[in-house]
Amino acid sequence: MKRLALACVLLLAFLVQGFAQDQAPDRSIPDRSATGGAQTLEDILKRQRGEKLDDSFRRTDTGDPNSAAGITSQLGTLGGVSDPELWRALRYGSADIKVSAGGEAATVLMQDGGMRWLEWRKGPLATYGAGLLGVTILLLVLFFLLRGRIRIDGEKTGRTITRFNAVERFGHWLLAGSFILLGLTGLLSLFGRVAIIPLIGKEAFAPLALYSKWIHNNVAWAFILGLILVFVMWVAHNIPNRTDLKWIAVGGGLFKKGVHPPARKFNFGQKLVFWGVIVLGASIAISGLSLLFPFQLPMFAGTFKILNATGLPQLLGFGVLPVQLAPHEEMQLAQLWHAIVAFVMMAVILAHIYIGSVGMEGAYDAMGSGEVELQWAREHHGLWVKEIEEAKGKSASSGASDETTVPAE
Repeated sequence: MKRLALACVLLLAFLVQGFAQDQAPDRSIPDRSATGGAQTLEDILKRQRGEKLDDSFRRTDTGDPNSAAGITSQLGTLGGVSDPELWRALRYGSADIKVSAGGEAATVLMQDGGMRWLEWRKGPLATYGAGLLGVTILLLVLFFLLRGRIRIDGEKTGRTITRFNAVERFGHWLLAGSFILLGLTGLLSLFGRVAIIPLIGKEAFAPLALYSKWIHNNVAWAFILGLILVFVMWVAHNIPNRTDLKWIAVGGGLFKKGVHPPARKFNFGQKLVFWGVIVLGASIAISGLSLLFPFQLPMFAGTFKILNATGLPQLLGFGVLPVQLAPHEEMQLAQLWHAIVAFVMMAVILAHIYIGSVGMEGAYDAMGSGEVELQWAREHHGLWVKEIEEAKGKSASSGASDETTVPAE
C-alpha cells in the first residue's frame, strides 16, 4: 500500500512538472508587458550591437479602423487608430495616404531609408573605399621598389620640345587642383567622425567640417569646367588605334628597361586615364548636381526605369527597381553613388600622380613647364615627335620659323 501511495505521489509530481513546463512562457519571445508592448531596453541594445531584431511587434501595431466606435458613440470621433499607431503606420509605410499631386513619391511622409543609408555609409562604403585607396598606395610602393624610377635610357640631347601649351596646362591643373580639394573635403566628411574628431575634438572639427562642405560645393564648378576643357582639348588625341596594340603587347615598357613602344601624343596608358577621368568625372559631376538640386535634378528614378526596361535587375535578382522616389531617397542613392565612383577615380588618379612625378624621369616637366627633354619625348612618344619634326621640316622648306624645339636651360 505504501508503495502504491509513493508511486501515485511521484506520478502526480511528474504531471505537475509537465503542466508547469507547458505553461512556462516562451523565452524566445521578449516579455514586453512592462512597456505595454513597446520596445524594451534589450531591443535597443540589440540594434546598437547590430543584431537582427524582429520589429513586427511595432510594424503591425497600427490600430484597427474597423473596430472604431460609431460616430454616434461617445468616443466615436476618435476612430480606431491612436496617434502612436498612426505614426507607426507612417513610419513603416502602411498608412493609407492620398495626395492630390506629386505621385506615389509624395505619399512618403516618413522615410526610414536613412538608417539603411547610414549603415551602408559607415560600413561597406567606408571600409571598402579606404581599402581600395590603401591597396592602391601599397601596390604603387611595391612597384617602385621592384622597378625603380623609369629613367631616360638614351643620351639626353640638351634640347626640349613643347609638350603642352599654356591653355592645356591650365585646363589640366584646374581639373587636378579642384579634384584634389574635392577628394580631401569628401574624405574629411566621410571619415571625420572616426578619424579627425578623436584627434582634435568636436569643437575644432565643427568649423573644419563647415568650411569643407562650403569648399566641396563651390569647387565642384571648377571641376566641371576643367573636365569640359580637358575633354574638348584632348578627345581627338585619345581615340584608340592600332598603335595601342603594340603598346599593350609590351606593357608600355613599364616593366622592362629599354622597351619603348611607339606612341603618338598620348599612349594607351594615358588614354585609359583620360577616358577613366572623363567617364568617372562626368558621373561624379552629375550625381553631385543631383545632390545640390535634388528637387530639380533627380537622377535614379529615370535610371531605374531604363534599367527595368532592359530586364537586367530582374535577371540579377533585384526585382523591379522603384521608379517613384522621394527627393530624400534620391539624395541617399546619389550620395552613395557619388562616393563609390569618387573612390574609384581617386585610385586612378593616385596611379597617374605616381607616374607623372616620382615614377618616371622627365614626366612632370610636361605639365610643369610644358617643355620636355627631346630624348624623353622620342622614347615615350616617338610617333608624335616624328609628326612634329615632319611639320617643322615643311615649315623650314616654306621659310616659316619654328620654335617647337629649344635649347634646354
